[in-house]
Amino acid sequence: MASQGVPLADASDRRILSAAACSGGLWVAMAKTVLLTLGRLPKALELARCLHGAGCKVLVAEPFGLHLTRPSRAVARSFRVTAPNDDPNAYAAELTTIIDTQDVDLVVPISEEVLHVARVAAGYHGKASFFCPPFKVLHELHDKAAFIELAGRLGLRVPETARAGTEAADALLSRGEAVIKPALGCSGVGLSFVSPQHPPTDEQLGDGMVVQRRIRGREISTLSLARRGKVLTSVVYDGLVHAGTVAVAFRRCEDCEAAEAWVAAFVERTGYSGFIAFDIIVDETGAVFPIECNPRLTSGLHFFDHAHLAAALLNAEPSAPTFKAETTMQEGHTALAIAYSHILQPKAFVRRFANVFTTRDVLWSGRDPLPFLMMTPASWPVLQRTLFGGKTLAEAATADIEWRPDSPLPPDH
Repeated sequence: MASQGVPLADASDRRILSAAACSGGLWVAMAKTVLLTLGRLPKALELARCLHGAGCKVLVAEPFGLHLTRPSRAVARSFRVTAPNDDPNAYAAELTTIIDTQDVDLVVPISEEVLHVARVAAGYHGKASFFCPPFKVLHELHDKAAFIELAGRLGLRVPETARAGTEAADALLSRGEAVIKPALGCSGVGLSFVSPQHPPTDEQLGDGMVVQRRIRGREISTLSLARRGKVLTSVVYDGLVHAGTVAVAFRRCEDCEAAEAWVAAFVERTGYSGFIAFDIIVDETGAVFPIECNPRLTSGLHFFDHAHLAAALLNAEPSAPTFKAETTMQEGHTALAIAYSHILQPKAFVRRFANVFTTRDVLWSGRDPLPFLMMTPASWPVLQRTLFGGKTLAEAATADIEWRPDSPLPPDH
């Protein structure tokens, strides 16, 4: 049976919509108090600026005392909370207290903490709405094997995928190149490529791992905002510069109709509501193979026009989708660090260094300059884990918020 997304607000839902005012041809909600459940990532800053521009009071709950959005003029107040992986019950209690005492209308998860937030939502009975599907839906899509199984049942093309230790996985490994990754992993942590000539180790095939046929081709990503099975806005983009497997410079693509069609079909057949993203490979024949689903925000957010995005978040019927004029963007500080890592390769260094100064930075805003200017000190908790903890930037940014196999489930799950 297909998973069903939770419907978001419509015009009759008092928890999200009150009276609306027309602004620039878009219906933008009257001021609301919105809580973002993470502040350390550029997409949190992007969303804070978007909602602040729409007249919302923006709050941030963040386990780090220092974080990227804290100095932003778009954020009215930041609250430090216990990291969900340190104490999930304390996190739930503290988040609920903020929601109730600050009279929050809407809670918007930002990244890997989305499943922890959905767990809180499952036991919440106040007036606030949570901008995410129910925990059960999120968990199925976050699980890399369960997502493929669901999409296959819906009649959509997917790559061969099986849980490690099964006969199907053994057969897949014997036939050719494959990818092994954690079913509940994120940021490319634990991913490895194998083949019959270079078979996996027992450790690579441990508990909770997934084996997937390796598809060669163009790698793209999508981010969509959906309501009740209808895509309201969607972007396709690819990575230009990567920190590990995570893109820190990206380009909007306009030639991926097959990918957009796949996403629209999946959203329609599941009745999904909320943000949803996919990592996709397009092979040499043009066939689309979604390899993972991320039921949350991704870097594609940076391409959305703020007025349209705010209308889609806060109202029932936004106008036709629009994007920012820029088709390439970057997280400049990280892209610059990667450029310097090629300093002993002059051609690569010059090319990457030049790109840093010709691509729009997602942090910079003349109206809100402090997050850009204070990027290094505000990112110190992440940098500290990278410099002294032996973690990649992606690992350091998500280690305390990612959903783990031993994370506690909601009582009714």
